[in-house]
Amino acid sequence: MNDTDSGTEARTLRINDHAPGFSARSTAGEVSLASYRGRWVLFFSHPADFTPVCTSEFIAFARAKEHFAACGCDLLGLSVDGL
Repeated sequence: MNDTDSGTEARTLRINDHAPGFSARSTAGEVSLASYRGRWVLFFSHPADFTPVCTSEFIAFARAKEHFAACGCDLLGLSVDGL
């Protein structure tokens, strides 16, 4: 699989694989996976904004944010849609 934006080779991650580094624009500014090194992160993605399942999942994560924080886990969501 080829990542056409960066020209790098992409591969499917498996359990215990290290996530590849990346940075991206977000609603909170520039985000880099490296800034989460050594911390627990729940990284979730969805296929498109404003679809019923995606919307309900994001709402559930938002409602549970304090619970995740109390467990020392940050939430990081990825959307293929633009800002």
